[in-house]
Amino acid sequence: VQLQASGGGLVQDGGSLRLSCVASGRTSGSFTMGWFRQAPGKEREFVASISGLGSNTAYTDSAKGRFTISRDNAKNTVYLQMNSLKPDDTAVYYCAAGVQWNYWGQGTLVTVSS
Repeated sequence: VQLQASGGGLVQDGGSLRLSCVASGRTSGSFTMGWFRQAPGKEREFVASISGLGSNTAYTDSAKGRFTISRDNAKNTVYLQMNSLKPDDTAVYYCAAGVQWNYWGQGTLVTVSS
């Protein structure tokens, strides 16, 4: 499974971005998919996940109420809609797939300016 993330960029404090992650290869709608991020000088952290059919989602506390994860299995794509962005959200965002996060994308940089 190959994952290609996109949608990062520079946005002002309070702005919005939508990240996309397209899966290719041995794809399956049963894969749990998720987003992680790594800020400069910090460890990679979990942001959000969504079950294979999209019925279950989970978020880190800092993302609740601001970020929404969704998926379109017909397009093999998972999205992360990020609203009310803050400078602390600045990081490289990675998509991942699999029960034990077996598969990772290359990351997309999100920069939130104050």
